[in-house]
Formats: sequence, structure tokens, C-alpha cells
Amino acid sequence: MDSAIDWHTARAMLEWQAEMGVDEAILSAPVDRFAAEEEARAKAEAAAAMPKPGQAPVRVAEPKIDPIEDAVKAAKNAADLPALQQAMADYPHCPLKKGARNLVFADGVAGAKVMLIGEAPGRDEDLQGKPFVGRAGQLLDKMLAAIDLSRDTNAYITNVLPWRPPQNRDPKPEEIAMMLPFLQRHIALANPELIVIVGNISCQALMGKRGISRLRGQWAQAEGRPAMPMFHPAYLLRNQAAKRESWSDLLEIKAKLEGLG
Repeated sequence: MDSAIDWHTARAMLEWQAEMGVDEAILSAPVDRFAAEEEARAKAEAAAAMPKPGQAPVRVAEPKIDPIEDAVKAAKNAADLPALQQAMADYPHCPLKKGARNLVFADGVAGAKVMLIGEAPGRDEDLQGKPFVGRAGQLLDKMLAAIDLSRDTNAYITNVLPWRPPQNRDPKPEEIAMMLPFLQRHIALANPELIVIVGNISCQALMGKRGISRLRGQWAQAEGRPAMPMFHPAYLLRNQAAKRESWSDLLEIKAKLEGLG
């Protein structure tokens, strides 16, 4: 059966609807007129913001980001060591992060009386994600064992920087500055009774001084705690004669620990 409506019938139906007061067509789905107005307004504003022919585009100033301020906030918000490690992993501003394989956070026993702070990871540390695991780390373990310390039982180890600098170069001052808030928070959370500052870069970060040959062997203060600067084990591998001085420093550390009880 043909259901098509002829022209005359269709016209008669429309005239009847008009007589009944129907003056607009209704869609099969509702239309949000408010949203349509918002969309039209947004398009009009975008069109108004577009530069006219021959007019220079309007530059919108980007908010200035302070990497150190961001580091301070991120470190402060870390309630414990796992949260601090995650905050460091999420921190986007340090360029060393892009070239490193792993974030080198720490090794040893958190909460130990002794916290050793080195400079930055090397190749072996970057590969394994732990501080002091190469030749220098093996020497450090022997040095600690000589005064009854071990990362397995009663020592905690970290670095000033968690990422390896390219070609093992010295960290730049701006890299140290942006990671220092994390180190300070790390010390506060680990809460050691004394700190061993290993190497020149660590002295610069924690004491604001360089010249490890002059600073080593003398008790100082770092983050409100007794601190002993020492030669870096990598330096001792190249300068065997300096091991005698390092042994003296180790004995000072042992005596200090015995005094602390």
C-alpha cells in the first residue's frame, strides 16, 4: 500500500496546524539553547581576538616558573621517604633527568644514626639505581666495615643529585640549587644523628664551602647535625696516600658514634 501523502492533503494538514497555533517545528531530540549561546559567544570572542590583516598577533605572557620554589613545595609535601622519592621522580625541571636511566634515591637503613651523602651517581649507580655500587662504592663499604658500619645494618646512603650528570661531569650550581630542597627534606625524614659529607660537591651543597683537603677531618654542622667532611672514595682510588687521612676521619666518626651511645 502506498503511504505517500498527496500534495493537497499535506497542504490541508499544514493549514490546519497553523490555524491551531502551531508556529514552529519541534525536533526529535531536545536542544540546549543555553549551551548553544555559550558556544556562539566563545566563537565570537575567539574571532575578535584574531589579529586583523596586517596586525601583529597578541602575545600572551606565560606564567613564570621558579624551579627552586617548585622543589621546595614538592619536598615539603612529602610526608615520608617513599613520597619524597615519588616527588623527585615527578619533578620536571632538572635537565639531568632526561639523560639518566634511573633515579638514584638511597640505599641502606633509613633511620640509622649515620647518613652518608655523596655527590652524584656514576655509570654503575645509574644502571643499578643505587648509590655507591661501583669501584668507589666497594671501597666505601670496606671503609665503613672498618668501623663496624654497613649499609645492610646501620648506615644510610644517598647523594646530592639523584641523576647522573653526562660524562660524570661536576653538577652545575643551578642543578644543585634545585635539588637541595629534596636533600634537606631527605635528611629531615631519615633523621640521622650525624652526617658524613662525602666529597667536594657535597660540601658545597650542605656547607656552602669547597676545598675538601682543608675541610676534611674537622667536625662541622649540616642541617643542624654534626657533620664530618671526607674525601670521596673515587679520589682515594686515584690518590692512595690520602687513605691515611681518611682512616683518621673514620676513627673520628667511630668515636663520635660511641659518644652518642
